[in-house]
Amino acid sequence: MNSVRTEWHAHWIWGGTEESPRNQWRCFRRTFEVPVEGWNEGTLSISADSRYVLYVNGEQVGRGPSRSWPSEQSYDTYEVGHLLRPGQPNTIAALVQHFGVSTFYYIRGRGGLLCQLELTGESGNSFRIGTGEGWLTSRYLGQDERAPRMSCQHAFTEKVDAREWDSGWIQPHYEDNHWELASVIGEVGMKPWDSLVPRSIPQLTEESVHPSRIESLSRVVPVPWSGCIDMRNQMIPGSESDANAYRYAGYAGTSIRVREACEAVIVFSYTPPHFQGMVLNGKRYGKTDFEAVRSEKWVRVALEKGDNLLLMALAGDDHGRGIFMGLDCPVPFELVSPLEDPSPGLSPFFSIGPMVSYEYIDHQYSQEDRRKQALITACGRNELPGPEYGEEGSRLVSAYLAAGQAASREELSAFREWIRPVPEAFVSQESLRTLCSWKKEEEAMPVPAQLQSIVAANSAPGVIPVYETGDTEFIVDFGRQLSGYVTFEVEAEEGTILDLYGFEYMRDGWIQHTYYLENTLRYVCREGRQRYTSPIRRGLRYLMVTVRGAGKPVPCYGIRMELSHFPAPEIGKFHSSDSALNEIWRISRHTTKLCMEDTFVDCPAYEQTFWVGDSRNEALIAYYLFGAEEIVKRCLELVPGSKDQSPLFADQVPSGWSSVIPNWTFFWVNACVEYYERTGDLGFAASIYPHAAYTLDHYLMKRDEHGLLSLDAWNFLDWAPIDQPREGIVSHQNMFLVKALQGGAQLASLAGDTAKEAEYTTAARNLAESINYHLWSEEKQAYLDCIHADGRKSTIFSMQSQVVALLCGIPEGGRKAELERMLLTPPEDFVPIGSPFMSFFYYEALDQAGLYKTMIEDIRQQYGEMLEYEATTCWEMYPKKKDGRTDEHNLTRSHCHAWSAAPAYFLGAVVLGVRSSTPGWRKVIVEPNPCGLTWARGSVPLPEEGRVDVSWKAGADGKLHLQVWVPETVDVEVRLPDGVEGTVEVHRQSRRT
Repeated sequence: MNSVRTEWHAHWIWGGTEESPRNQWRCFRRTFEVPVEGWNEGTLSISADSRYVLYVNGEQVGRGPSRSWPSEQSYDTYEVGHLLRPGQPNTIAALVQHFGVSTFYYIRGRGGLLCQLELTGESGNSFRIGTGEGWLTSRYLGQDERAPRMSCQHAFTEKVDAREWDSGWIQPHYEDNHWELASVIGEVGMKPWDSLVPRSIPQLTEESVHPSRIESLSRVVPVPWSGCIDMRNQMIPGSESDANAYRYAGYAGTSIRVREACEAVIVFSYTPPHFQGMVLNGKRYGKTDFEAVRSEKWVRVALEKGDNLLLMALAGDDHGRGIFMGLDCPVPFELVSPLEDPSPGLSPFFSIGPMVSYEYIDHQYSQEDRRKQALITACGRNELPGPEYGEEGSRLVSAYLAAGQAASREELSAFREWIRPVPEAFVSQESLRTLCSWKKEEEAMPVPAQLQSIVAANSAPGVIPVYETGDTEFIVDFGRQLSGYVTFEVEAEEGTILDLYGFEYMRDGWIQHTYYLENTLRYVCREGRQRYTSPIRRGLRYLMVTVRGAGKPVPCYGIRMELSHFPAPEIGKFHSSDSALNEIWRISRHTTKLCMEDTFVDCPAYEQTFWVGDSRNEALIAYYLFGAEEIVKRCLELVPGSKDQSPLFADQVPSGWSSVIPNWTFFWVNACVEYYERTGDLGFAASIYPHAAYTLDHYLMKRDEHGLLSLDAWNFLDWAPIDQPREGIVSHQNMFLVKALQGGAQLASLAGDTAKEAEYTTAARNLAESINYHLWSEEKQAYLDCIHADGRKSTIFSMQSQVVALLCGIPEGGRKAELERMLLTPPEDFVPIGSPFMSFFYYEALDQAGLYKTMIEDIRQQYGEMLEYEATTCWEMYPKKKDGRTDEHNLTRSHCHAWSAAPAYFLGAVVLGVRSSTPGWRKVIVEPNPCGLTWARGSVPLPEEGRVDVSWKAGADGKLHLQVWVPETVDVEVRLPDGVEGTVEVHRQSRRT
């Protein structure tokens, strides 16, 4: 964390011929001598696009930068004086990974490195060296730039050949005379990095964690071909610069050449939503023609001697998830392009189209969004659209359907205007996700006792066996979900391949493979003993390791994770007479910690994305667990940077996906208020207020003639079948806008803007009145879910809408009483709560109504089922059901998701009963609620210093003995629960020593 801004004299540098190459790792170094004089301080400031790992004299110093908007590029500063060697050669080295594509946590800029070392001597003398002339660079020659995207949220996975690169490049005495001079590309302030902003939070932790055990050992035989194809960037040139979904209709194709007719299996380990099936030699295989095993889909096909034309039909939204596929064939085969004279750098794949895309539709039609979709929907259904879309629309769809009947290279010629070869850059050489989940053969073996040595932190290696036929696969169990960087050390022959694949869940030998996530790493060994640490962050519990091509057993000296998260001391505590609640609290804490990186992230495996709405709840949880005000403030201050994408603010930031969930912005406004209430920071309130006012004013422009919010957006709240259409008036959204306007009024008051305070207060009151008039059903005595764009009132009623109404203070009198009754006994025909995220708001409503015991019972039931399946973190969803029973093979998507960690907050706020009654927590109220427990004790962090410790125990006579410890600087009011007698002890902790 930087305390002083750097005065920059260094220049941005880069290498190679491309400004923003796709998935390129570059190495930079500068060797220099430091004068012998003593130095008081040695600091090194650094930034890079997209990510860096920094070394000084071979020692890893740090990773970064923290995610940021390009116009406010983040930089880090490190103390490095102790690593320098006066009078000897010293080397600064940096590995820079440039993505070359936008992700959900990075906006594409251009390749660049900025680095500056400053030494200050005792007598005021100084020494400075920065990036510019004289720095050397080389592409990391061992890295495969064709490695596939991990997912649309992430950048690329990792394939490294250690034979091609000397790991000593970070050392001073490395021979770098074959490197090129780095190019100076501009001064500080150049675009896209208009300004540089020092890191506002501490560096993340790195702590070595060893596995618990080797879970299994198998002999496996892979399918002979696998790959991943990025059709989004192929179909939509220029789409690398954003992470938006594109809607189109077209095909991906290749030819399978075999020497003789045979039967083969084509497998798709993941098919994106717009995959509509495939066509082989003119025969169509629709989605229902595929067999399914886990998440994989496969079909057995007959191949003719010679070339077999394969087309994959694509129609719908492509968010960049790629086509993960494999081919198992009993005779030799090759994939060849049916196009004439393929040029170097082209893959055997080609694309047809897009025949129809939003680009075309937007040009031709001005109808609303749902009508624009009809042309592409028709393609997906393999049918012609209606005549209202005109001759040109029908021609394009007809061409798409006709292309899907092509059975040969000659028949493709009719569509030459739409055909383009696919560059090798868009087609990986393997899909390790496919190889690891779909095997030609698999034979389970007993795990030798000596192999378990791999998990121990000692010098004795575990020796990985090899088999005459097939490869060796073993699965490492770390015992809990983790997030960080994989490290391993082996002794191997040159060319031995290690394929690593991380996943989150397995049970009784069954693996829940990652859904559209290529969470993999390939490492090709050089000769001898070697250690490798991946620079790519991953989330996992299990690590599948497959050893391929080894001529003899491979000693492994250890596999571990460098656990990395925001440095959050575990100040909060909870312990009670209910062991299940204690374990639920612990997994909530571990979940939250894993989802705290340089911002809150939704999950450490699938996305690592800062979702704005999720973070409001996560902030309240983190306050009670760690304090962690720094990370909350950083998250809140990042959001307004999205105003260039939308004045309504984006739902994940900083991100290349321009997406708006209005509720997420409303949660952000109220999270700003809650941060002020937590810290008492008036300066923050004043600085954030103009941004809150800016977006609220734009939302107020979206009210209809009835004063209700009506807009086309992702009107989301819960993963449940509630009626929340993209267009129209959504009840929960209008209700949360009421609360956001109230929050805006509070911020205006704190900033001294009395006019805006009155305006927002009036707007909130008027909106609440409109909700009560237009969205209340007398028949159901409840709020309906929505009014559709065509004026239809929703026939769906949900507990979600009723919960939000209560939270936002919409109902009064009898209506409020009726909804509070529903909290206890939901109507059978109302949509129930669908996710742990929505449960947070449900628990808030129960808390507000004083229904504490109901809340605790729900936590026991919902989270208790996670514990039955050995969860070590909270799941994104409650266990899914199939035919009324828990679907043990499809429990949830992400097994670690902090939006689900609500118990960590409510057990502290309700059972321990610790809350604040003034901004800055200068006055604390302690009023525990036993909820059927016989005792509980724990701690809640205070924002500036100290904590509140609480211990209570119910005696045999029903009386409560309550003890509270607080710093003497904090006022405390201690209350016994209503109707409960007992004794109270308050202990003051003095600051004096």
